[in-house]
Amino acid sequence: MSRLKDDDCLEQLQILPTHEVVERWRRLFRKEPPTRIRKDLMIRVVAHRMQEQEFGGLSAASVRRLQKMASAVESNPTASISNRPPMKSGTRLVRQWKDRVHVVNVEGNQFEYRGDYYESLSEIARRITGTRWSGPLFFGLKAKQSSNLREAN
Repeated sequence: MSRLKDDDCLEQLQILPTHEVVERWRRLFRKEPPTRIRKDLMIRVVAHRMQEQEFGGLSAASVRRLQKMASAVESNPTASISNRPPMKSGTRLVRQWKDRVHVVNVEGNQFEYRGDYYESLSEIARRITGTRWSGPLFFGLKAKQSSNLREAN
């Protein structure tokens, strides 16, 4: 059974006057909203908080990952942030392709394949196949999109 009251429906937030959205903010966060926050942004934050209370928040692992990403961007605003957790050094990726077994070793931020070092798995997949491949897809680290999902996009 839902813990949301009828007057707390997400659908109603869009039509509420600003002062009522502010009141919901005060109730949910037990503090005043930031000054000069736009109503549309305030509605999104309030809606997120309501859903978080109803269905639960982020996992501890997700919170740690977000904190790590925020720290990286804070120290270097132009940092490239991967949405995939890094692989640990020493990890071995094995892929059979055309009757040959190919082994890639993860070493820090690089990948070792047959004595050469590469910055990305895609470079290695291209060397193995002779065609452009997604390295993570080639090595089974990323699921292939189903045709139904591709058609929906």
